[in-house]
Amino acid sequence: MNKILEIEALDFSYHTLSGETKAVQNVSFDVFENEFVGIIGPSGSGKSTILSLIFGLLTPTAGHIRTVKASCDTGDTPIGYMLQKDHLFEWRSIYKNITLGLEINRQLTPDKKQFIDQMLHEYDLDHFKNARPSQLSGGMRQRAALIRTLALKPSMLLLDEPFSALDSQTRLAVAEDIYHILHREHKSAILVTHDISEAISFCDRIVVLSKRPGTVKKIVPIHLSVSEKTPLKARSAPEFRDYFNLLWEELHDEG
Repeated sequence: MNKILEIEALDFSYHTLSGETKAVQNVSFDVFENEFVGIIGPSGSGKSTILSLIFGLLTPTAGHIRTVKASCDTGDTPIGYMLQKDHLFEWRSIYKNITLGLEINRQLTPDKKQFIDQMLHEYDLDHFKNARPSQLSGGMRQRAALIRTLALKPSMLLLDEPFSALDSQTRLAVAEDIYHILHREHKSAILVTHDISEAISFCDRIVVLSKRPGTVKKIVPIHLSVSEKTPLKARSAPEFRDYFNLLWEELHDEG
C-alpha cells in the first residue's frame, strides 16, 4: 500500500500567560491508502490536538507532518475534517449546507453537483435536500455533514469523535453507514474516539497514547476473522474481546 501521511517525532506545546503545557511529545505513525487508523488515549492526551496539527490548524513545536497529494485530483483537497458536531447552518437548506465548502473554494462544478446528488440518493437524504437541519434526526445530520466533507474530494478524512453526540443505537447505525461510504469511496481515515469497542470495530490499526503529554505507547494492528468487516459484524469476531482487554490494559497501565 502507498503511504499518504507520515508523522515523525511530533511535538506540540500550548503557551498561556501561566506557562507552557506540553500536549504531545515525539509522536510518530503513518497512514496508508484505504486504511482506517484509530487514536485512543486518556482525556487530555492530545488526540484532538494531533488532528488539528495534521489539518494545519496548529503548527508543530517540533517534528514533521508530510502528506502525499498525488491521489487527489486537481483542485481537490488532500484532507477533510469531520468534527463531533455537524455544524450545519439552520439558515441554509441541507443541500446548501453540503455545497458550502465548494462555494467558498469556487469548486461547485457540474461533476461535483452530480456526486452530491448521487450521495444524497444513496443515503436516503434526497427527499430532505430542501429541509432545514432542525428537521433531520441526529444520524441524518451526520450523514449530511459527511457528504459535505466528501464533496471536496479529500483523499483522507479526520474524524474527531463524529458519533459521540448520538444515542447508542443511532451511533452504531451511523458508524456502519460512514464505514461503508468511506470504503466505497476508497478513502483513508483517522478516527479519534474514547470508545475502545468503536476503535476496534472501525479501524485497521489503533494508536494508543499515554497520558499528557501524549506519546505513542503502542500501535495495535487489528485482524478479525469475519468474512466482511463492518462496525457491526466486527463485534461478533472471536478476537474482539482479546483486543478490547489488550487496549483496556494499555490505557489503564501508566506505570
